[in-house]
Amino acid sequence: MTDQGEKLNRYGFIVDRRANKLEIKKAVEQMYNVTVEDVNTVNYHGKRRSRYTKAGLLRGRSNHFKKAYVTLAGDDKIDFYANI
Repeated sequence: MTDQGEKLNRYGFIVDRRANKLEIKKAVEQMYNVTVEDVNTVNYHGKRRSRYTKAGLLRGRSNHFKKAYVTLAGDDKIDFYANI
C-alpha cells in the first residue's frame, strides 16, 4: 500500500483516456462499494523512444494514458489483495 493510500485515503488508477471524472467516480463506487469524495485526472503523453539494433535505428513511442487519483470519503478503504 502506498503512503497516499494509507494517510490521505487516495488511490491511483490507470483509466480509459476518454473517461471523464463522473464516469470514473461511478465505476470506482460500483466496483469497490466505497464512497468517492474527489477525482483528479492527469493525461500522460507517450514519450518518443529509439534504439539501435542490427537492422538499424528503430523509432517509436510509448502509449498515451490517463491516470485518475481517487480520494475516498470517511473511513472507506480499498483492499486490492483481498481476493488473492
